[in-house]
Amino acid sequence: MPELVCELIVSLDTFARGRQSPGYFGYFGPDLAEWIKTNTATPHRMLLGRRTYEALAGLPSEVRDDGWHTMVSTPGFLFSSTLEATDWPRLEIVHADAVGFVAALKRDGGPELRTVGSLSLVRQLLTAGLVDRLKLVVCPLVLPQTGAEPTFEGLPDLGFELLSTRVLDGRVLLLEYRPAGAPPLNG
Repeated sequence: MPELVCELIVSLDTFARGRQSPGYFGYFGPDLAEWIKTNTATPHRMLLGRRTYEALAGLPSEVRDDGWHTMVSTPGFLFSSTLEATDWPRLEIVHADAVGFVAALKRDGGPELRTVGSLSLVRQLLTAGLVDRLKLVVCPLVLPQTGAEPTFEGLPDLGFELLSTRVLDGRVLLLEYRPAGAPPLNG
């Protein structure tokens, strides 16, 4: 059974993006670039939502690096109720319920499943209990005024087991967790 890995880049206060922040919140560096390259090279199938796809597909050609081209050629599934076509040759559009579709993919085997951003999709998959690992790339900033998309908003209470930590470029923290059921509660 393939694992489902959700990866998100977040601020310390767990916003998925800032209204005025550049890509990677401005903390892209050589270690992060190497991690992305190595991580992307692991065989997997992408899972992404329409908004993430449109943002990535709309990047100007001058920022479409090797990582972007690798992503575009990676097999995967785009969840959308409105899109009918994609420019990415190995991306299949799925109009079905994402949770049911991903549950079936996990039962059918194959390479790892991995979200690319797609916060709404990640929330659905966490709520459904389908996520095997959660990777957070935590950038050292807080965005109480300009933060957008609080990562865990609307989720039920969840507990996690820490699997690994790593510091990238002396400033970005990579955290890997496994869902561990309900969190400890008082009373």
